[in-house]
Amino acid sequence: MKPVWIIDDDRSIRWVFEKTLTRENIAFRAFASAQEALAALKTETPQVMVSDIRMPGESGLELLQRAKALHPNLPVIIMTAYSDLESAGSAFQGGAYDYLPKPFDVDHAVELIRRAMDESIRQDTTAEDTEESPEILGQAPAMQEVFRVIGRLSQSHATVLITGESGTGKELVARALHRHSPRASKPFIAINTAAIPRELLESELFGHERGAFTGAQAQRRGRFEQAESGTLFLDEIGDMPQELQTRLLRVLSDGHFYRVGGHQPIKASVRVIAATHQDLEARVKQGLFREDLFHRLNVIRLRLPSLRERRDDIPLLARHFLARSARELGVEAKRLSEATLKYLTAQDFPGNVRQIENLCHWLTVMASSGTIEVKDLPHELRAEAAPAAQNWAAALEKEVEAQLNRGETGVIDGLTRQFEKALIVKALAHTGGRRIEASQLLGLGRNTLTRKIQELGIESDKKSGDS
Repeated sequence: MKPVWIIDDDRSIRWVFEKTLTRENIAFRAFASAQEALAALKTETPQVMVSDIRMPGESGLELLQRAKALHPNLPVIIMTAYSDLESAGSAFQGGAYDYLPKPFDVDHAVELIRRAMDESIRQDTTAEDTEESPEILGQAPAMQEVFRVIGRLSQSHATVLITGESGTGKELVARALHRHSPRASKPFIAINTAAIPRELLESELFGHERGAFTGAQAQRRGRFEQAESGTLFLDEIGDMPQELQTRLLRVLSDGHFYRVGGHQPIKASVRVIAATHQDLEARVKQGLFREDLFHRLNVIRLRLPSLRERRDDIPLLARHFLARSARELGVEAKRLSEATLKYLTAQDFPGNVRQIENLCHWLTVMASSGTIEVKDLPHELRAEAAPAAQNWAAALEKEVEAQLNRGETGVIDGLTRQFEKALIVKALAHTGGRRIEASQLLGLGRNTLTRKIQELGIESDKKSGDS
């Protein structure tokens, strides 16, 4: 890791930092002036910069301005006396990460530097992600499985059915499947079958001949022809009218179709990827979706997890979308405080990735502060989650108080056992007893989960639970 730079003309301040950072095993370099630091910046980059605001020669504010011009993502902590709070305001306007008032508490200074180091590492990761312009982000086990499937299908022409809630990124995955397939150089054509009126959908898919119906003044190529030799993505396939389901089945079965009003068969060399947020098996049972078409589409099933199943990815996604919104609007990217990241990670996000993308765009436009706190989030997001969180925390506090008042000991051990047991029981119920899936959702190793099940006396030792 790169060192932390300390810039202060006061030798005693540099000495305090040198002793403290050495004790904390944090690499550092010390400079007696802004000029020295600026000279070093030409060939080196610190992880974090901590600078006094008033120094002979160039000031800390001038150093901040020049450092941010060279390295926009570099966290700079400005040290200032209490009488310099106005200057601290100028430092924030100049892009400072935070300010450290003098005289400072050593432990507070270390905590602030460590937070800035974490922020620097995250910014470096975000910058790398931005350079690569990834379409799909995810480090959670559930998303890693999605990436593995995309990789395994890289040389395949097989039909794929993508399922998942609205906003999970089904079209992005379809585009990734196309981009990594042998058809990558050919067209990728997408159509949302639920967004086009029933009477126009047939023409959209298959095209029409001139005079096929009123208003058809010229021949028109449909989406199947436009996607020739490439990939056709049929979004919200579950809403396709039954008469068109029959026509689609015929194309998938024999590889030919007719334009509306046409009499000559047209060969379709197209890979079909379909997607739906609906339960197609249930729609088949209800007679709303053809069973034979379902089996034609369901050659390879790829289920996208909801954001609730990959909460660890929420900070990664939020930083990515904040950076992208900032680029689009030509402004400096906002940062999320640790408290805000924890708060967002606890939310359910029924709109999934699309909802968090919209939230980040809103924050980029509406949040006045460079660092976003929980209070800066939209009112509806705070209002929805606050009651449950407050009730949960309040109930826990009351139980702790009651046990302490009764003179009980080992309070934390007892409550931790109850807490872990509730989590594991609910996770196993959610996965139907499948321990591997439950361990992934809980963020535990499978062996750890098995051990805790035994230690906590959870009655779930069914054969199905070991799968």
